[in-house]
Amino acid sequence: MSQLARSEAADLIVRIARSQDRAAFVALFEHFAPRVKSYMLRCGAAQEAAEELAQEALLAVWRKADQYDPERSGASTWIFTIARNLRIDALRRERRPVIVEDPSDANEAEPAPDVLLASAQRDERLREAVTELPRDQAEVVRLAFFDDRTHVEIAGQLEVPLGTVKSRMRLALGRLRRLLEDQA
Repeated sequence: MSQLARSEAADLIVRIARSQDRAAFVALFEHFAPRVKSYMLRCGAAQEAAEELAQEALLAVWRKADQYDPERSGASTWIFTIARNLRIDALRRERRPVIVEDPSDANEAEPAPDVLLASAQRDERLREAVTELPRDQAEVVRLAFFDDRTHVEIAGQLEVPLGTVKSRMRLALGRLRRLLEDQA
């Protein structure tokens, strides 16, 4: 099937959600996988990464088909949003620095006591501020910054939509900023 009408794609997703219809998934995959891969290549992904991200995106469509609402968005918009978010998560993982200890650092002096004290005080203010957050916001902050989890991993662990995680994170960071400014 080379071209899917807008309503056909939505119907396929609904069939997947209702009965895990494999034929519907195959039709959706055949239509969207090359398009998502092409999109990933245009976004700068390497050939292999683009293919992997396209497969991940379509697999997410299979798993999350019950979350699709044809009243809120078209099928292609929904699918490409999933793909875009996976690409963003992949970029974040790629950009995490790998810390390699330099053996010459072993002889360096410890930081000055006033630097250590200031750092400890800043850390304590941040911990206190996190306790002031609503429970759901504090949880996403802890998972993201203390457990080093991606938004997708947090959504899976908490069993909430990715948008909910991002929303909680945005609200939490805004509130933390205000709390820490008030304490300064």
